[in-house]
Amino acid sequence: MDPHKSSSRRSSHGVLQKFAYLLGAHWIREGLRAVFLINLARQSATTYGEFMLATSIGQILLFIAEFGLNQHLVPLLAKKDAKTADLLLQASILKGGLLLCGIAGTWIFVRWQGYPLSLQALVFVLALGIGLEAITSSFFVACQVQGRQDAEGKVRSVAATFGFGYGLAMLSWGAAPLLLALFKGVETLVNLLGAVLVSGRGKGLSFQWPRLWSLWYTAKGSMVFTAMALATTLYNNANIFFLQKAAGAEGVAQYGVTWDMVDGISCLTSNLLLRNVLFPLFVNLWGNDRQELNRVVRESTRWLIAVSIPIMFFLSMESDRIITLLYGSHYSDAVWMQQFLVFTILISFLHNLAAYLMISMKREKLLLSFYLGGLALNLILCTFLIPADPLMGTVLAILLTKGVVGVATVSFCQLRFGIISAGPLLRIVIATGVGWLLYLGGNALLFREAGELLAMVPVSVLAHSWRRRI
Repeated sequence: MDPHKSSSRRSSHGVLQKFAYLLGAHWIREGLRAVFLINLARQSATTYGEFMLATSIGQILLFIAEFGLNQHLVPLLAKKDAKTADLLLQASILKGGLLLCGIAGTWIFVRWQGYPLSLQALVFVLALGIGLEAITSSFFVACQVQGRQDAEGKVRSVAATFGFGYGLAMLSWGAAPLLLALFKGVETLVNLLGAVLVSGRGKGLSFQWPRLWSLWYTAKGSMVFTAMALATTLYNNANIFFLQKAAGAEGVAQYGVTWDMVDGISCLTSNLLLRNVLFPLFVNLWGNDRQELNRVVRESTRWLIAVSIPIMFFLSMESDRIITLLYGSHYSDAVWMQQFLVFTILISFLHNLAAYLMISMKREKLLLSFYLGGLALNLILCTFLIPADPLMGTVLAILLTKGVVGVATVSFCQLRFGIISAGPLLRIVIATGVGWLLYLGGNALLFREAGELLAMVPVSVLAHSWRRRI
């Protein structure tokens, strides 16, 4: 085989194309969800509030049912001799058992809260629909390991259309809230059917009932991922509880409106690109071609850095307009906070890439130690910084925590792979410097918007030129 041809074929794994499929499905779903919720809110504020409560409980149920199994499934499914059907059945049994435990806990909770029977029924129907996503997600993980994100995107788009289409139809007919809440079950069942079909690659899945020790082995391997999820959830949200005590609901609101926006961008990239596309690729390459893994990691790192800079610049420079337009002029503190919090985007991009690379290398226990250290640091920072200056202390606590955890994970991968090389980094620095000069010139000679657009051109062009390498 001609090595040049082989190199050409391996020059790109279609990462951004796969990301585009998932991103397209995400936008379709979020668009339909927005239309549904806006119509629901206009029709009945009470029903809307009940749906939000049930959705929150459903998200907790989903977290309990997934139990970190999806991340553990990726390396198991990526093995050459992996029995995909058996692994998916094991995950489904475990998730089903955890879901039943979560449902029992939900029943106890709603009884303890003394909710009326109508609200209890609504919570169960909607929360169960959300919780069942845990089982569906196992089959989507199989698609991701197979590199079939295009099929996953199509299934998710169709399921969202059926689910929210049903919901909008029920709304237009004035159906009772309980019937309306079935929209989530419709979406989840369509997702499950489609995921089962596409994960079998048209060959079908032949299931064999697992032995008890197999279930225990699979569950045991996922515990470290559950601990990681708990640690990150706590250190990402602990500052809010300290802020509530120091500055009340008003302070939490100022921080919340900008954090939701900044963290939303980081989570979108982490979930769709890093977890669902790059992570399965990293696992496959770690087992089969580590030289190619090194190249993909380097290319992905420089592209993520280049992409993050225009995003951070735009959110920072336009923070006054964005916050005022979306939330009103009384969120003035959120404007300056966003100018600091945008740096968490770059930190999150690099940290999450390094974290998934460490999991691919089977260094998840070391990664957990980083997360636990970050949680301890965050609690210390919140204790001392927030009472002295609630808003700035909250911002500094999350920035420093994410920064320290990010330095730990990226440094480990830098020593192992050299994920950030001097040449591309210098080009990014030069492009950023040129962009800053263009911004100053555009601001002085033209107008604000022109300066901002000119500033983003150099790094954006650089990111565009690197996109085909991954």
